[in-house]
Amino acid sequence: MLMNGRFRVVLAFLTGVLLLASLRPGPLQAQEVPEHNLESFEPLDLPDPNEFRAGDGRPGNEYWQNAADYQIDVKLDTASNTLSGQQSITYTNRAPQDLDRLWVQLEQNYFRPDSRGARVVPSDARFSGFFEGAGYDISDVQLRRDGETIDPSFDVEGTRMLVELAEPLAANGGTLTLTLDWSFEIPKYGADRHGRLDVDEGTVYQLAQWYPRMYVYDDVNGWNPLPYLGQGEYYLEYGTFEVNITVPRSHIVAATGRLQNPEEVLTETQRERLDEARGSRETVHIITEEEAGTGATRPDGDGPVTWRYEAEKVRDFSWASSQAFIWDAADAEVEGQEVLAQSFYPQEGIGSDQNPGWEKSTEYVQHSVEFYSDTYAPYPYPNAINVAGIVGGMEYPQIMFCSYEARGRGLFGVTDHEFGHTWFPMVVGTDERRWVWMDEGLNTFMNQYSALAYYGDGNVPPRRALQNLSRVTASTMKSPMGDQPIMIYADHMRDQALGFLAYRKPANGLMLLREYVVGPERFDAAFTAFIDRWAYKHPKPADFFRTIEDVTGEDLDWFWRSWFYETDVVDHAVASVQTRADSSTTVTVKQNGDLMLPITAQMTFADGSTETRRVPAEAFFTQDTHDLTVAEGRTVERVVLDPQQILPDVNRQDNTWSASDADSDSGGTPAGDTSQR
Repeated sequence: MLMNGRFRVVLAFLTGVLLLASLRPGPLQAQEVPEHNLESFEPLDLPDPNEFRAGDGRPGNEYWQNAADYQIDVKLDTASNTLSGQQSITYTNRAPQDLDRLWVQLEQNYFRPDSRGARVVPSDARFSGFFEGAGYDISDVQLRRDGETIDPSFDVEGTRMLVELAEPLAANGGTLTLTLDWSFEIPKYGADRHGRLDVDEGTVYQLAQWYPRMYVYDDVNGWNPLPYLGQGEYYLEYGTFEVNITVPRSHIVAATGRLQNPEEVLTETQRERLDEARGSRETVHIITEEEAGTGATRPDGDGPVTWRYEAEKVRDFSWASSQAFIWDAADAEVEGQEVLAQSFYPQEGIGSDQNPGWEKSTEYVQHSVEFYSDTYAPYPYPNAINVAGIVGGMEYPQIMFCSYEARGRGLFGVTDHEFGHTWFPMVVGTDERRWVWMDEGLNTFMNQYSALAYYGDGNVPPRRALQNLSRVTASTMKSPMGDQPIMIYADHMRDQALGFLAYRKPANGLMLLREYVVGPERFDAAFTAFIDRWAYKHPKPADFFRTIEDVTGEDLDWFWRSWFYETDVVDHAVASVQTRADSSTTVTVKQNGDLMLPITAQMTFADGSTETRRVPAEAFFTQDTHDLTVAEGRTVERVVLDPQQILPDVNRQDNTWSASDADSDSGGTPAGDTSQR
């Protein structure tokens, strides 16, 4: 029978449908994906990229930030333990919008007994120091703009001052100058950030948070006028500082920046010794123990002396002053920069041969500056100063405050940590009041490698440091302190959990990424890229996460979520070991926790040989378990997960399987049987 064209087409279509139907398998069985896998591997909801912050973690093409330049004349009155100052702040608005107000930080007001901080922090806690008479006495507040000076409307509320602008400060470069006079009594113990220490030869003053300073206005939050509550630290603009410090003639001053008038404040002998120290790898005394506190350390004359300092491209300024200082120094070798490592300390800081103290400080400073410069980015300042006093450990641009009682490895550790802060947050200007892990955690991560290098273990893989951190993390995750995530504001962390959430857990996470997840070469390239991209800028957490992913080429959303945003735990387990009739063996490993790090399994065979297999995190996208097949003829005697014990596994009891234990439990296995051990 003849068929027309249309009929032939229809027939061919129906034939094809029948053929496909004959080949189609039966109904698909729905694969049940564990709920915790779906949550663990869900894409991380980061802020959308824009012209200010790019999707790869870089500053955007239109990135901007404001600037604050300071000129300050300050006087120390040792009789009353007060500071008084006159200062001007030249503020530049580079934002794309006008500003109709300014916010200024007045952190000395924290120490008033009726402050918000006093209601949050116990009076005997680390961040205390409250006393009657504390806080700023502010006067003569003025605004200068376009040759005109006015008395603005302003309001002080706790640690914040709001200055209203009758005329908005223009976008894209508008500038004004805020001037004010102030005075306050120096706390004896200023929340472990500054204060005064009485010693045999006088008093050591460590001054921080001492001048009114601008809050940051940025592209993410606008103004950031979070009150100072003690536990959270700083978020500051960069600028230039010109600071004139007037102190009693008997005092020696150490400060941020470069001394502008050494001929007026130092003796000829001291200047000669400083020149010697700049070319010496060995420590040179500028003021010896025998000279400290004597008239021989000061220039001829009567009355107070003014020390003049200038610093550029810094976000803060701190200083110390005392008649009791021993002062020594040595050259720190940094490519492209002359750096003088220095230490200022009273005789109470000197240790013994068995337990060395501050006489070793300059050597520690040399190491830290050089190690971090060689490993991450060059130290950018001319001075690196360590000061012994009442403060346990605190960082500022070019000058660090550490405890005069620190000795030996403890003094090395605190010195190394504080100088590590040069990179975070002095160079990379993070928001410490919100995201404390972005300076403390990143710095603690770097400290692990610096300590290994100093104590002669630099050629040894950092397994022990990672083991120690992971052991602490696993233990703390199971404690009440483990129920808060890293990604909360500093002031919201329980004070007992601060060390874990801000320091140890972030450092542990970064070490895991470097040593276990992506490898040192790729991680180091990403970490240094973050420093380079955000030097003297204000990165947010998303900028860090995106930079690490961009440079390593890895999707790490699962890690950021579990480690930083959640309180998920690692719990790897040997689920089963099955030997079949054909003598092949299947080792099944399992993720019992929500933090699904790759699994490393080491198998030991009857002939004594071993084999290590690695199961990537991606293997657990849709299931909790993964099978490792061992070729026939190889008898598995033992399986150990995480054989180096570098993971923070909260339950190591199920990480090991052995044939002897399995046979003992089952009463033996007949040869040739399929069995589960």
